[in-house]
Amino acid sequence: MLCQECNERPATLQFTKVINGKKMEVNLCEHCAAEKGDIFMLHDGGNLSFNNLLAGLLNMGLGMTSAKTNPDFGGDQLECPQCHLTYREFVNSGRFGCRQCYETFSPYLEPVIGRLHGGNVHHIGKIPKRAGGTLHIRKQINDLKADLQALIEKEDFEKAVHVRDEIRLLEKEIESESQEGGGER
Repeated sequence: MLCQECNERPATLQFTKVINGKKMEVNLCEHCAAEKGDIFMLHDGGNLSFNNLLAGLLNMGLGMTSAKTNPDFGGDQLECPQCHLTYREFVNSGRFGCRQCYETFSPYLEPVIGRLHGGNVHHIGKIPKRAGGTLHIRKQINDLKADLQALIEKEDFEKAVHVRDEIRLLEKEIESESQEGGGER
């Protein structure tokens, strides 16, 4: 597909704008996109990668404080105990140094991830039935148990009885599947 602006170069970027409920899609080459200013080009010569995008979001401070706005912010001194990557180095590169970095920097990442994913910070994706076995039913049961506990605390015992019965039905379903299939998968 050719760039809709210059009609010369291949379109490598697709922009979707929603203005007053009307959706408009534009396909542009990197050159025309930079000229039009429709995108924010990141600081390393306009290289648009996931790492640069993440670093840009963290630098913009979506849902988090930064050293510039809050003098008590300790993120600049925060350092991974395993690889010694500092938070500031992570923000600038958009890359973690090791798996421990996820845990070390998680308090500063969750607000950003939450805003990107509509408030969700935990994976709630689909589980293939064949591979998951009864895992999806067990997840339902855990969610219902949490609901049941909340209903008991609110002393809404009528609804709690229905939730309890639903839990029992799901537990019987797991039991019958394990007897039919010869155990857990």
